[in-house]
Amino acid sequence: MAAANLLLEEDLLCPQCSGIYCLPVLLKCGHNICRVCLHKFWEWKGCRECPVCRTVCAPARPPINLALKIAADEYQLRGSSRDQDICFLHNEKLTLFCQNDEEPVCLVCQTSKQHKVHECCPVEEAAKQKKVEISTLLESVRKKLKTLNKTEEQWRETKTYIQTQAHQNEKAIKEEFQKLHQFLWEEEKTRLKLLKQEEEVKTQVMCEKLANIKDQIKRVTSIIRDMEAALRGKDLPFLQDYKKTKKRVKCSIREPECIRDILINTAKHLGTLKFGICESMSKIFKYVPITLDPNTAHPNLEFSEELTCVQYSRRQLLPDNPERCTSRLCVLGAAGFTSGRHTWTVQVGQSKDWYIGVARESVQRKTTVFLNPAEGFWVMGLCKGDSFWAETSPRTKLVLKLRPERITVVLDCDKGKVVFINAADMTTIHTFRDRFTEKIFPYISTGLYEEGKVSSPLTICPLTITLDVK
Repeated sequence: MAAANLLLEEDLLCPQCSGIYCLPVLLKCGHNICRVCLHKFWEWKGCRECPVCRTVCAPARPPINLALKIAADEYQLRGSSRDQDICFLHNEKLTLFCQNDEEPVCLVCQTSKQHKVHECCPVEEAAKQKKVEISTLLESVRKKLKTLNKTEEQWRETKTYIQTQAHQNEKAIKEEFQKLHQFLWEEEKTRLKLLKQEEEVKTQVMCEKLANIKDQIKRVTSIIRDMEAALRGKDLPFLQDYKKTKKRVKCSIREPECIRDILINTAKHLGTLKFGICESMSKIFKYVPITLDPNTAHPNLEFSEELTCVQYSRRQLLPDNPERCTSRLCVLGAAGFTSGRHTWTVQVGQSKDWYIGVARESVQRKTTVFLNPAEGFWVMGLCKGDSFWAETSPRTKLVLKLRPERITVVLDCDKGKVVFINAADMTTIHTFRDRFTEKIFPYISTGLYEEGKVSSPLTICPLTITLDVK
């Protein structure tokens, strides 16, 4: 305790962190530094030198200054045991607040070396000012807490939806594989039936052939037996029956028939079996050049036919994930393009409102924007069932001789073109020319319908599947 009384506050402050010493170590040069402060300084500096005088320290671990540690600990203990409104250094009332160190000080502290050049003000004035400051900060923290709580709720909903999605996808996958299994079972059943029919027909043929040849063997065997008996008989009876015997032995005996193509046609049943099944399966498969991404879709849109058909329907409870478009009734393709030429055809049918085309990846998805190239959209559409528009800026009215039911979209990323073609007569409806600087996605919108109404579907047309053999 005596050692702590002999030391001033300045003597107990670490020259590195300006705080009361914590495990002070004594360097070779005579300076004391908190051990943690020293190690941090050495890591930052990359060499072992004194933070005060830059003298290189000995390789050995510097010893703890035990006397200084005891004095600092007693000083801290003595300070913590006093009243909170009394300076534990000078035993004076804390009437001032140091703006630089942001701590209450007494009048003696203000004139000390540590606070002499600092800005100080009365405690009451500082408290009023700092309470306003903390209140402002607290309001910001409250807003952050509100945001965090809202985000937690959204993330909980997202977690639940992920599980729902996984269950739905699992169910859909099982249903599709069940169809494939059913197809394979039916294919197997048909092929086994054809094999069984061939077996029955050819077995029946062989049964008839065997019956005929048995009769022939029986007849020939009888002739041989009779001839052998005649040859063993007496000469006169033999000669008396000679003409009859000769006629009988010279009877025509047909050569056995050469039966061709009687074996099971194994080549037909097993040859290229897998290819034949694939060829049959290709008739039930559909391939579309693009697939729609339900994670980008407005909550009022629903999908069918393996995510190739979309229509307006009742609103669903879906998470408002960053990818989802909520400002417009639209959906983007699952895959984007940065190069090459890509083509797909959309069956618009008799829908009264629709927009199709492409959009860049960075389009605004949560706030309403104009459908024009400046906002990242290259689309055309039908409005209120009577007018076609190319969404330029300003938009361009399109005059068409025939109302298209299928429209082909041609995206050429390299040439910077988006072309809309009437698939019925292959006439060009409109062409956008631009420079694409980021990934471009197919865009489809069903337009706005009254609540409870269901729109006509917009469908990506499948392509013809062929199996090429080279």
